[in-house]
Amino acid sequence: MTWLSTPNPGEPEPRILTREDGATIAYHRREGKSPGIIFLGGFMSDMTGTKARRLDAFCAERAQAYLRFDYFAHGASSGDFAEATIGRWREDALAVLDRLTHGPQILVGSSIGGWLMLLLALARPERVAALVGIAAAPDATEALMWAGFPPELRQQILRDGVARLPSQYSEDGYLITRKLIEDGRRHLLMGSPIPIACPVRLLHGMHDPDVPWRTSLALAEQLASRDVTVTLVKEGDHRLSGERDLALLERMIAALADELSACG
Repeated sequence: MTWLSTPNPGEPEPRILTREDGATIAYHRREGKSPGIIFLGGFMSDMTGTKARRLDAFCAERAQAYLRFDYFAHGASSGDFAEATIGRWREDALAVLDRLTHGPQILVGSSIGGWLMLLLALARPERVAALVGIAAAPDATEALMWAGFPPELRQQILRDGVARLPSQYSEDGYLITRKLIEDGRRHLLMGSPIPIACPVRLLHGMHDPDVPWRTSLALAEQLASRDVTVTLVKEGDHRLSGERDLALLERMIAALADELSACG
């Protein structure tokens, strides 16, 4: 099953990047000035979401390079969600970074996309100029999913290899697989210092029911970078897709991009 996106009227068909194994990654790319911006969506989200499209318009106005894409088994990309893992999505993001962009990039990661942006920064420190996390959820499969599951749900996943959980964000619920949980353990970051030295901005709503806002404080402590700012939105939810939230996000990205341009 691929997590299908909702078409955006008037938007062109996405372009396709074909990986070595034949899997396809759907993406939209906007040419523009450096540093480029790459948006990394959340779990079962896609590049047609509010933040992804808003940043597209924002980058168009600034003539800034911008890229948004769908992970394996999300949106217009190929793949069966039952086979999806953090490692697979990391590989997709690396393929996009390596093959579709050039020069320094600012990674903007939402929720689990915030975990993936950290993994990319560790893998390509020479390409990643700055990070912006929106309710960043490092180690989410272990710290937020597995640790929060009741014993009977854990037993079902271990026994059947899969369980479907209800979600306020999807009528079909969320598919959680044993493969996702076990692979996630190979990419955990929060148990030790994280050797990322670039500027990092973390934005988190204090009414987030999915990722506790203290996660961003803990992440700030673990990062090696000395240029880390955490901004808490007292009335903010998990998505932070309201007008004031989006305007705040844009100001954060603009300040980083302008600073990097001035330095480079």
